Amino acid sequence: MRVRPRRPGDACFEGMNVTTPTERPHLAGIIETADDDRPSITEVNGTVARFEMAYSTVAPTRRAFGPPTWVMLPSLVYVGFAFAVLATVVMAHTGSSNSALYRWVVEGDRGRPLGSVPLTAIIVVSALATLIRSRMRGVIVTHDGVESRTILAMGIPQIKKLAWPQIDRMVIDDQNDSVILELWNGGYERLPAVKDAAGLARHLEEIAASKKKQVTHLAKPRG
Repeated sequence: MRVRPRRPGDACFEGMNVTTPTERPHLAGIIETADDDRPSITEVNGTVARFEMAYSTVAPTRRAFGPPTWVMLPSLVYVGFAFAVLATVVMAHTGSSNSALYRWVVEGDRGRPLGSVPLTAIIVVSALATLIRSRMRGVIVTHDGVESRTILAMGIPQIKKLAWPQIDRMVIDDQNDSVILELWNGGYERLPAVKDAAGLARHLEEIAASKKKQVTHLAKPRG
């Protein structure tokens, strides 16, 4: 028996609201295809997008010029003496008890107000401090200016900092291997002696050229 499908007009569908399925929207206008004519960022700016920073940082430069050998010589001699005393005390305490060095150092400490060990420690520490203080002398050139380091008569270090705007002219004394700075207020500042005097003069001359500052050379006299 063949059954006919029911239709909306049949009696069983009376009183019911029947809706027909709506058509789906056409998606061709919604989905972007590969044929889009809008230019991409790579077509406008090249194959790779490049972004520039608002400012460029400048790496700070710092170059130190240490003191000459003749300035370091007294502190080096003192350090040598301190380590000689240290070696003598170590040998006395670790050597034979019948040796003359043992009797002079170890047994002799019984009648001394200050023993050999603390005395040696004081000598070594003071020698190293003297060496460090001597190495503090010299000139340090930075991107901000020139720093001069000297030692006063009482052993107190003195540091003078001069910014580049304070320096009007550089006088390079080739005869004495020194550099004199002419300041904005009409005064002069002689930089302390350094080991690489020619390197310091050359470095300052390069900076003076970049900052458009005048440089005067005092040539050696012809003899």
